[in-house]
Amino acid sequence: MNQVATTIDTNNFAAMAQAMGMNAESTSKASKASTLARLRIHHTPIMGQEEIKGKMKNIEVIGGGAYKLEIPDGLTYYAEGVTIRPFLQRFMYKKFIKGNDNTANRFLKTVMANDLNNDMKDNEGGFNCGKPAGFIKDWAALPDTMKELIKSIKRVRALFGVVELVNPTDENGNAVEVDATAFIWEIDNRDAFKTMGDQFTKLSKMQRLPPQHTISCTTKEVPLPNGSSFYVPEAQLDLGTTIEMDNDAQEVFANFMAWIENYNVYILNAWEDNMHKNEDVDTDTVEEFVDINEEDFV
Repeated sequence: MNQVATTIDTNNFAAMAQAMGMNAESTSKASKASTLARLRIHHTPIMGQEEIKGKMKNIEVIGGGAYKLEIPDGLTYYAEGVTIRPFLQRFMYKKFIKGNDNTANRFLKTVMANDLNNDMKDNEGGFNCGKPAGFIKDWAALPDTMKELIKSIKRVRALFGVVELVNPTDENGNAVEVDATAFIWEIDNRDAFKTMGDQFTKLSKMQRLPPQHTISCTTKEVPLPNGSSFYVPEAQLDLGTTIEMDNDAQEVFANFMAWIENYNVYILNAWEDNMHKNEDVDTDTVEEFVDINEEDFV
């Protein structure tokens, strides 16, 4: 028979939460509404118009390679550089699935974990977005369809932190003021994955926690043979300044952990719903899942 709590013990949250009827609130299905800002690199310039000698001319108002901060249900801001205070990272797989006349574009995503060493459930009832488990000894021997499938599945370093934009602008190139903002950055480019991972490796070697330091980021252009180009981050870790882990930082960290937990609950619920199905999961993108207000972070 389970022991019934008759006194309040603030040092045992799990037991007291159950006694106080909080579990029904915390273990219900995660909401599909995410209010965590998303950081990414914008690879193509944004064009605008300006009057020159009485004629309207097309001009580049946002250069390629700018950082882009998307505020849910709000505006989007751009900056050539950012200063990131990282709090934590997680890993996942994702795959973009193009829609057709009857279905919308969507992402297939796995749960977030501390590494990629184990099979991870995804939101369509499978594992690893269809990526085969284990090491592939003979790539050349794989069928072309399997090769294409593996190439379409991205490993992702999900970086969580607080970002400050350097000289931010709106989409028209007008200067704006943007407060420090909690964000997630899903990094799936191979070079970017390594660049940002190197910063965590340096911190680990020095036994420093990510929120104790900042990372200044710009971008570098990488030309392609067809004449176009894409951009990857260039990062500089500031080890000269140590940031205090105050109560605000503790709260930000706790909110990130809650966000990840809610995301994983959403994916696991979808996995349960679809594990016996061959049909596609609902066409809502998995980016909409957590009910945590942005002001809870900063």
